[in-house]
Amino acid sequence: MRYKFMDLKPYIYKTDDYGASWKSISEGIQGAHNFARVVREDKKVPGLLYAGTETGLYVSQDDGESWHSMQTNLPIVPINDLYIQDNDLIAATAGRSFWILDDLSSLQEYSQVEGMHLVTPKKAYRLFSGKTPKKSNQGTNPFSGVVIDYFLPKKVDSLTLRLEILEGDTVIRSYTSEKPAETKTWPGGPSPERVLTTHKGHNRTHWDFRRKSIIGIDEVFVYGSYAGSAVGPGEFSARLSYGSDQMEVPIRILPNPNIETTAADFEEQQKLLVQIDGVLTDIHKNVVRMRSVQSQLQHYAKVLQGRSQYKTLLEKANEIEILLNAWESDLIQSDQKTFQDVINFNNKLNAEWMNLKSYVDAEDPKVTQGARDRFADLMEAWKQSKEQLEALIAKDFKEFEDAFQAAKVPALVIPD
Repeated sequence: MRYKFMDLKPYIYKTDDYGASWKSISEGIQGAHNFARVVREDKKVPGLLYAGTETGLYVSQDDGESWHSMQTNLPIVPINDLYIQDNDLIAATAGRSFWILDDLSSLQEYSQVEGMHLVTPKKAYRLFSGKTPKKSNQGTNPFSGVVIDYFLPKKVDSLTLRLEILEGDTVIRSYTSEKPAETKTWPGGPSPERVLTTHKGHNRTHWDFRRKSIIGIDEVFVYGSYAGSAVGPGEFSARLSYGSDQMEVPIRILPNPNIETTAADFEEQQKLLVQIDGVLTDIHKNVVRMRSVQSQLQHYAKVLQGRSQYKTLLEKANEIEILLNAWESDLIQSDQKTFQDVINFNNKLNAEWMNLKSYVDAEDPKVTQGARDRFADLMEAWKQSKEQLEALIAKDFKEFEDAFQAAKVPALVIPD
């Protein structure tokens, strides 16, 4: 088929290859003074057309038999030309510069949608674009990561919608539609995870190339990032689940073509990043565990205070709490409350690990000898802390447990 404009009227005409007949195919292009300036056919799906008109963008799924406006956040503006590059649709406008519709995959698969549908995203390049400042006149950068589109036959409200990112058979990131009953945030703490939208029809989210975030320690400020490390190039998959319905699609990540790298470079970087994520998680989990122990000790100290028969037990509880405070102070800096406090209160082991991760977790995957040496130093420090904790649990916790059993502390202590 060929397409042509006639006298700038608000019509597009279609003919066969021999020009035997012309037919108006402008149904749906609205406006008395509206007319088409450019029509482009999708490079992957025959019959999927994009029309740039005097007042905006129109899309046809049926070779031009009918059209639908697709403005989204595009202003009402004449579109002089359209071009498809890397499966993005680029619109050249009159007076409003260039606009880009990221990833046409959802439009290309629209005819396949039956019930819940997860769109296969286009291949993504491992690029880390900066976030556009709010109230800026700059163009908005695309999301750093993979755009993920999905269709729902109705609004989800009774069950939880779940999106999982897999590396092989391992889930490395998970998103859900479930809004937490209470979202607790604090300065220097982890950011809440993105919640999936559940509108009827088209929904969009994105995966930022990163593994699951590092858990936080309640009210503890850290001058660093809790974000999980970024994956390297390779084959991944996305899995969408709702009740008994499930669909999985492949995700392909390519290296930044502007950086000279090798597979060995990425392999070393990824191995190191996974280890760093694991250590940071281990540190924070153990601090949270020991804070729970301290809460129990403080409870017993409160209810047994002043009772002479429990004096030895209380002394042991106080001794353990002092030891735990000293152990924790090597791992986290609880006196920091804002980024300015870093000047007055030095970073501790967890912040030093985060600093190393931010250095290694770069677009250029080459790991320096300095990073390797620093990793070895920090691993030795964490090894010593773990051994210290294990000894404390084996000796001091055991002594407290024995004293607790010997003291026959009642389940309910009635105040005097």
